[in-house]
Amino acid sequence: MSDRRGFLAATGGALGAALLAPHLADDGAKRPGPLTILFQGDSITDNGRNRTAAEPNSTAQLGGGYPYLVASAVLSAEPTRGLRFFNRGISGHKVPDLAARWDADTVALKPDILSILVGVNDFWHKLLNGYTGTVEDYEKGYGDLLRTARAALPATRLIVLEPFTLRTGSVDARWFPEFDLRRAAAARVARAAGAHFIPLQSRFDRLTRDTPPAYWAADGVHPTPAGHAVIARAWRDAAGL
Repeated sequence: MSDRRGFLAATGGALGAALLAPHLADDGAKRPGPLTILFQGDSITDNGRNRTAAEPNSTAQLGGGYPYLVASAVLSAEPTRGLRFFNRGISGHKVPDLAARWDADTVALKPDILSILVGVNDFWHKLLNGYTGTVEDYEKGYGDLLRTARAALPATRLIVLEPFTLRTGSVDARWFPEFDLRRAAAARVARAAGAHFIPLQSRFDRLTRDTPPAYWAADGVHPTPAGHAVIARAWRDAAGL
């Protein structure tokens, strides 16, 4: 029996049961198997996607932001792996809005990797339209989302991206210190759920030492192409893709 067949015979049961089952490449090395990756969140994730487009990996469905940059880079690097990228971010959404569509837009897709970026609107809408949600509401609601995901999809890898702002455009002194408290709440939620937490604020803070904040997010909230590239790079580093 060849080494390749011997490996498969010895480990076939484990491979069949594993969610991220590796397979052997032609060189005999292990390669991760197919993955479904879901990006969830608000306008930063949405970024103009066509919400009537449901098929994975399409330009229309992915939008024009960091999910598209991640998917295009990974799909071009691994064309035979069977990767499926979905974007279900919706502009303007807060944690309660995600909760209302969580089963249909998250759990039903059964992602192997679930990535979430939410929190800006949970504060910004207090300034814009009288939303009354507190930091405590945000933390509890966010935690409930991840607990629901864990219960329904116990093998799914969770990635929580830190909500961030740049001090320009719409972001002024009214945002602080409450927005910083919400960033800290997102970190606690990730830690409690065993999710990988991606700190974005510190990355952008470093970048704005040498480059005006508007270069990365013109209104202080929505990233420019350069800002989306920063998020995409951080995401790929965290996910190992």
